[in-house]
Amino acid sequence: MRTDYLRQIQATIDYIEAHLDEELSLSRIAAVARISDFHFHRVFLVMAGETVMEYVRKRRLARSAYAVAYTDDRLLDIALAHGFQNHETFTRAFKRMFDMTPAEYRKSGIRPPAYGKLDVLQRNTNPYLGGIQMEHRIVTKPAFKVIGYERQTTNNGENLKQVPAFWQEYLRNGWASKIPNRVHADSPVELGICHGYNTDEGTFLYLIGMEATDFDNVPEGLVCREFGEAEYAVFTSPKVPEQEFSPAIQNTWNAIFSEWFPHSGYEHAGKPEFELYDERCGPGNELWQMDIYVPIKRKGA
Repeated sequence: MRTDYLRQIQATIDYIEAHLDEELSLSRIAAVARISDFHFHRVFLVMAGETVMEYVRKRRLARSAYAVAYTDDRLLDIALAHGFQNHETFTRAFKRMFDMTPAEYRKSGIRPPAYGKLDVLQRNTNPYLGGIQMEHRIVTKPAFKVIGYERQTTNNGENLKQVPAFWQEYLRNGWASKIPNRVHADSPVELGICHGYNTDEGTFLYLIGMEATDFDNVPEGLVCREFGEAEYAVFTSPKVPEQEFSPAIQNTWNAIFSEWFPHSGYEHAGKPEFELYDERCGPGNELWQMDIYVPIKRKGA
């Protein structure tokens, strides 16, 4: 089953390569894998390390850079042949990636190698690091309210730096004490919620907060969010020392998408997902762990 899953993703990579000069969208590419748009977006991100549209952009630029370096074709013709709609769009994207315009690149005499497409079948590695077990439970969580602090971040790897930095800022400033109307008043249960995904831009909102009974008298600077009822697969990270906690969480996320989903009969439901931190991860604990809630739906539903 896992090999079939990898082949589905590889089929989309092969499709991208054959259609780089055409207009490509997440939906068009996901249809090749025969899975829903949002689930494909998350699976591709885990397996490739970047969003599918970012991968498309980089492949177009890599191939266009090769053409700029090794041919005398007009730059506009190269742009159009590699899926860019005009010279200006091509030049801006090229400069962002190579720190020089196509004309400067050609003049510099750079001779890049012919970088090949991604091969997930060859790059496959074992994500079960740190004793991760894919034991889980399926729960239906009723609608709930959250009060907290929110930032926008990206799926391009910056989130792996920005989210931990956001948590450090939250803890350092004692922002938890400012959250009112808590459901768990005596023993704080903090949530890190990913929502508001923009798959075209590769951005999402990350909310650190706590479940609330209501939104009355909320201090300025905090956000109030309400999330609907959803079915979740709940995974628990392995018990590790505090200094290994963040990598253990990331490894658990990776294993969910690369190991559990392929043979689960489920796919991501496209609803908010969240991490739950309680008394198991805090001062006084020699080993830390937490829970990950992933919204699910039956395949084909």
